[in-house]
Amino acid sequence: MEIAFIDENERVTAKKMQEIDDLLQYAASHLDLPEDTEMSITFMDNNEIQEINRVYRNKDMPTDVISFALEEEGEDELPIIFDEEFDDSQFPRNLGDLMISVERANEQAEEYGHSVDRELGFLALHGFLHLNGYDHMTPEDEKVMFGLQKEILDAYGLKR
Repeated sequence: MEIAFIDENERVTAKKMQEIDDLLQYAASHLDLPEDTEMSITFMDNNEIQEINRVYRNKDMPTDVISFALEEEGEDELPIIFDEEFDDSQFPRNLGDLMISVERANEQAEEYGHSVDRELGFLALHGFLHLNGYDHMTPEDEKVMFGLQKEILDAYGLKR
């Protein structure tokens, strides 16, 4: 899987990005994703993520992670129609984009009593699962998503 990392405020080290990449590669393998899968992760501050949260979710407050899945079909989206001879297998699968507030990750790590590394890994995996169609809007969905999240984090060795 190819992950493009963008650090808006230069607050995440190359080593930390590699650790997140390793975790998400493990998660992609766990989910049996094709090798040519792509996604991006942008690290930002609370002000930047608050603006995105306000514009796209109508919530005027900072949050920890926002995911924009490219494979979701929203009510306002029209289906893409291709010529019968179009072969989309030649293109990589693009899951979408994650935005993570490093500032919020630091706050939550302190609040929850674990490392910032663990919190950034958790947020990246949480957003990654959203990009793959998992959600926690109902108790049943939450049980599935949070169970998978814990299973992957524990198997990878990133525990609280």
